[in-house]
This record gives sequence, C-alpha cells and structure tokens, in this order.
Amino acid sequence: QVQLVESGGGLVQVGGSLRLSCQASGTIFSLNDMNWYRQAPGKQRELVAVITTGGSTKYADSVKGRFTISRDNAKNTVYLQMNSLKPEDTAVYYCNALAINRLTMRRNDQWGQGTQVTVSS
Repeated sequence: QVQLVESGGGLVQVGGSLRLSCQASGTIFSLNDMNWYRQAPGKQRELVAVITTGGSTKYADSVKGRFTISRDNAKNTVYLQMNSLKPEDTAVYYCNALAINRLTMRRNDQWGQGTQVTVSS
C-alpha cells in the first residue's frame, strides 16, 4: 500500500503564507507526477499545481505567481509554498500522485486525506 499524508494547513490572514507538505510512504517503487488539488465548499475539486518527475511545473491561472510547487524525490515529498494568500484560496487541499507499487508494479492514483487552509480577511 502507498499512503499520502498532507500537513501544514491552518488559518492565516490575507496576504500571509503557508507551506503544505505531502509525504508518500509504503510500498513505493516510484512516484510519477505529483499534484495539489483543492476543493472549496460547494465547488468542484480543481487542480492547483503539477510537478513532474523531472521537475517541470504547471499552475492554475488563479495561483500563478503566488504558489510554488516543489518536490524532494529522496524524501518522496511534494511541497506547496503559498504566498499572498487570498480569501478565495480557502479550501481543503489534497495531495495526489501516480505511484507505482513495488510489490505489484501497478500504477495507482493515490490521494491524501486533505488539509484545511482558511484565509481570513
């Protein structure tokens, strides 16, 4: 089994910063793309940022210039640095990764449990 565990969420004021972490553990052979999604109340889950194994990144237009995704392959960890936070960034943030299980060599789409980010005005 492969598990993803997020941390770093919380309450922050407008203009503040937070850094989310997501560590993968378990029977990992490799991790492919690692992503951050978010879901605000009453809205669909949306893709926030993507990072490939080679380090290429993509961002939703709404977070470009404010959020930075990075990864530490040695630690099986992906990060999301969030700066200049706005009330509309309030959501549950989910980590997602395509993981190859070393026991089965099958690729599975793994999700973390989510971490709440609340930006207060």
